[in-house]
Amino acid sequence: MSLSSEGVPSSSLVLAQDTVAPKGILKELSLLDKLLSPLIVVVMIIGVVIGVFVPNVQKAFDTVRFDSVSVPIAIGLIVMMWPILTKVQYEQLPKLFTSSRIWLHIGISLFLNWIVGPFIMLAVAWATLPELPTYRTGVILVGLARCIAMVMIWNQLARGDSEYCAILVIVNSVLQIILYSPYALLFINTIGGKSQAGVHVSYGDVAVSVLIYLGIPLAAGVVTRYSVWYLTSKTFLEKKFLPAFSPLALLGLLYTILVMFAYQGHHILHNLGHVFRVFVPMILYFVIMWSAAFAFIFYLTRKESGPHNRFGYEMAVVQSFTAGSNNFELAIAVAIAVYGVDSDQALAATIGPLVEVPVLLSLTWVALLLGRRLNWKRKEERPKKEDV
Repeated sequence: MSLSSEGVPSSSLVLAQDTVAPKGILKELSLLDKLLSPLIVVVMIIGVVIGVFVPNVQKAFDTVRFDSVSVPIAIGLIVMMWPILTKVQYEQLPKLFTSSRIWLHIGISLFLNWIVGPFIMLAVAWATLPELPTYRTGVILVGLARCIAMVMIWNQLARGDSEYCAILVIVNSVLQIILYSPYALLFINTIGGKSQAGVHVSYGDVAVSVLIYLGIPLAAGVVTRYSVWYLTSKTFLEKKFLPAFSPLALLGLLYTILVMFAYQGHHILHNLGHVFRVFVPMILYFVIMWSAAFAFIFYLTRKESGPHNRFGYEMAVVQSFTAGSNNFELAIAVAIAVYGVDSDQALAATIGPLVEVPVLLSLTWVALLLGRRLNWKRKEERPKKEDV
């Protein structure tokens, strides 16, 4: 999609005749995307079985350690982030300076992601897990890890603006490196974990974890993206290389989950109720954040007047999915590095992808339905009462 000089999409807003029927969403997902949630469940079960019936499996993974994390796990954490950060379109950054519309949506995204989102997760975590501080901490860590490249899949399926989505993902990815550590201290130690023994976290531990498990794959992603582009072409990068390279992230995620659940086999079997309770704040968070952002942009669309279209359905999709998505890979990495692979915090963070994938897939269907059913005309485009 091209942009005009004012940053307005040159294509028309996505209305009923332009959207794909909601029932076609699953057909557009790749086979791996369709199987993500079932695969996570299967791997969790296999991990628990290994942890219960294979003796000394934990010691085997702990033979060599890197930054307090076993090397096999550290490799898995970095591998699952590498392809995701290779897919980010860093070349879109120059568009930050082309129009006021972009800055407006960056401002909205930053407000939703770094002010509203963390407090919503904090609130639902305390409301649903008041007597489980360690699990609550893992949930809060997920809430602090803002949107990452996975959001571009949901945005594409729901027919959002791909260029604006890429820019917002880049901005939030950069801010994660800067803000995740101080936010972890603020929301876990000061606001969310006061007087709760065993849940405090140090700035140094989180900062090192973010630097390693986001910084290393970020550097690798940038080098990989532009090396392949330079040696071949952008078409080859996007059509051939990335589709073949992306499954590596899923393998890294599944491998990490397998190891974690192998570590925690006995612990999980004796705390199944706690594990299922973690589903509640996660589901509430994704639904609340997505719905609030979508409704907010719809409201602004209906109220807007003037010569330029700054909102509309496409931007409602972009803002709602960037606000409602989380970088669960980073949350898992930090939880493991700070609290240990056998901790409640790491277990709670691991529930993130199991919940997020089916919930956001369902919300993609909801977005397409609302794109067809709601009136997205701006204020001056709607007929006046005397004309009706």
